[in-house]
Amino acid sequence: MHTNEDHIKLVNSLLETTIDSADGYAEAAKDAEGARYKELFERRAQERRSIASELQDEVRRLGGEAKDDGTILAAAHRAFLNLKDAVTKGDEAVVSEVEAGEDYIKGKYEKALKDADVQPQTRAAIERAWTSVKAGHDQMRDIKHMLKH
Repeated sequence: MHTNEDHIKLVNSLLETTIDSADGYAEAAKDAEGARYKELFERRAQERRSIASELQDEVRRLGGEAKDDGTILAAAHRAFLNLKDAVTKGDEAVVSEVEAGEDYIKGKYEKALKDADVQPQTRAAIERAWTSVKAGHDQMRDIKHMLKH
């Protein structure tokens, strides 16, 4: 059985990755050439910041200190840093890098949801965040495939 500290650590880990994702989308919005992608990435960045805020509330509810920034070591962040290189290759490359970051965050949330010992209120917070993460992932995947054809 998980302790409260384990729950705080789990949610903070998801929180850091979600913040990295928001930062990555903001970076992608700056680097995208087409207005359509700029607006999409800006919307996703805002959505991820909203998710991060909800996860911070959950950490505080658990009695922990919520993270307020991402981690430079996160794989999602490293993937988004590749955007600088992708810019010279156009929107298709930017979308591809965003989708790589989405694969990482999706996997992290899936792993958290497989944990049977997560208390119900914490699981509900993770599931709400997961809904948005999954939608973002699927949208980027679909755009990536569309651009390849």
